[in-house]
Amino acid sequence: MDTIFALSSGQPPAGIGVIRVTGPKVREALEVIAGGVPPARKAKRAIFRDVSRETLDDGLALFFPGPNSVTGEDLAEFHCHGGRAVIGAVEHALGQIEGCRRAEPGEFTRRAFANGRIDLSEAEGLADLLSAETEIQRRSAMAMMGGVLSRQVEGWRDDLLLLSAQVEAVLDFDDEDDVSALPEAFSSSLTQLRQSLQDALSAPHAETLREGFRVALAGPPNAGKSTLFNALVESEAAITAEIAGTTRDILSQSVALAGIPFTFVDMAGLRDESGDQIEMIGIARAREEIAKADLVLWLGDEGEGPESAWEIEAQVDRTGSKGKVKPDYRISAVTGEGMATLRSALINVARGAMPKPGSAALNARQRDRLLDAVASLQSAGSQKDPLLIAENLRRTRQAFDALVGRTSTEDVLDALFGRFCIGK
Repeated sequence: MDTIFALSSGQPPAGIGVIRVTGPKVREALEVIAGGVPPARKAKRAIFRDVSRETLDDGLALFFPGPNSVTGEDLAEFHCHGGRAVIGAVEHALGQIEGCRRAEPGEFTRRAFANGRIDLSEAEGLADLLSAETEIQRRSAMAMMGGVLSRQVEGWRDDLLLLSAQVEAVLDFDDEDDVSALPEAFSSSLTQLRQSLQDALSAPHAETLREGFRVALAGPPNAGKSTLFNALVESEAAITAEIAGTTRDILSQSVALAGIPFTFVDMAGLRDESGDQIEMIGIARAREEIAKADLVLWLGDEGEGPESAWEIEAQVDRTGSKGKVKPDYRISAVTGEGMATLRSALINVARGAMPKPGSAALNARQRDRLLDAVASLQSAGSQKDPLLIAENLRRTRQAFDALVGRTSTEDVLDALFGRFCIGK
């Protein structure tokens, strides 16, 4: 196996550059670059030199012996000055050592997974942490990286193993008097386990957290959608004009309100007739956006919006504007009237749709594996033959193993670790 190295700190120039190395040639790399292997987990000042003994920098070297390192292998860190030339020189010197090469994106974390230092769900949590942009995303990613889902799966697996043991006892000792049938509590325990999995599936999804609470602004042309959109995202992202049909395509922008991620969507005004073919395409796309939005703010005639949409009486600053009998919110994106109340309501409803801090937020892959487990448990509950029950419990166990990466296909791993930056 190659020894890999990469810059694991920020891109230069910076105050300090941290170059991480892991693999079988770590001790040799320390001997060559730092002049020796420092005591485990203790920083040692060293003059960094290349293979020709030319001085490169004056820095710190650290050594973390495997298997008790983040990758499960010997690992070293070279802390040098953060200029491009210095970092480039140290990396070039490492590349001159036989068997050492630059790391691929996510390769450090992939080795940690391969060596059992983390499981697949914890690696996914780390990937989410690296891309987190809001506080709620950070807290959720920290929980997943800390093993909240892994511990939950282990609890389910323990319950499943108890059920499997009861079935195996029936199969192994069917001819003995003391073990001739499944216990009375078997069926209820099976149902309880399945319900626990279904509860996890019904919780808010990771996609809502990652992509943001999606709010679509809908209504006829000139209803004030683009003006409201600009006010919500606090920029002039959308063109506004008195001409009907100005907005023809979908315009979306992600922002954070009170630490909650949102995606606001502006779209073409909805009307049945238009002589403009391009506008009609925009209207069709607008209807698609309405269908997939978490919430629709309806700026059109009262009662004509999608089900569960919020009735917004916009442009209240305009004299002679058409009002609504029972609007949810009366606002003017121009003067700011009612905007604070609307923003507060949006934050509250979005917060309720987000995963709770410290809870597991399942992504699509994890939900698919959990659905496999639920299906197998349902099949087990409908069977009478202990052999068929045992087989379905085995399939449930396989789904749990795939969930945390005990069994994984290479394409799943490639897709996950490809999300990481080089050096992580």
